[in-house]
Amino acid sequence: MAKNGAAGGDGSASGTGKLKLIVLIVASLLLAVGLSVGGTWFILSKDRQNAESVPEQTSALPPVRLPALYQDLQPAFVVNFNYENRTRYLQVSMALMGRDAVGMERLKTHMPLLRNQLVMLLSGQDFAVLRTPEGKAQLLQQALAKVQELAQKETGSPVVEQVLFTNFVLQ
Repeated sequence: MAKNGAAGGDGSASGTGKLKLIVLIVASLLLAVGLSVGGTWFILSKDRQNAESVPEQTSALPPVRLPALYQDLQPAFVVNFNYENRTRYLQVSMALMGRDAVGMERLKTHMPLLRNQLVMLLSGQDFAVLRTPEGKAQLLQQALAKVQELAQKETGSPVVEQVLFTNFVLQ
């Protein structure tokens, strides 16, 4: 009987040992699954934070400037004035500078209207004022405002960044 008792003791010790081994394996598997889920969550939350912070970093960077595009307004504008009982003339060549190729191309379809507005602007100027550098600068600003107003109305964006005089003759 002693053998049976010892065998029964070994059997129960063996059963308890197997149970402990199974519990240890299940606990290890649960720990491994928990660690993998936690690690995945940590990495994904870190990536999400990085993805959210990227727009902040890119917005801090200066915007990329596109190259300037020029559109000459040909032929030159010729306007006559009556100044001090004499007929005076203004001949001016202009160029438009923008950076949006599509917008500049769309603006070309409205060139007759644009040229008309510029002729009306030029003919309404005072000859004495145009002789001064301040008068020329003021005319440039007025021309830019007219062109941008027309571009905004016809194309939906101001398109033109600057109006340039490429030739300016008062006689």
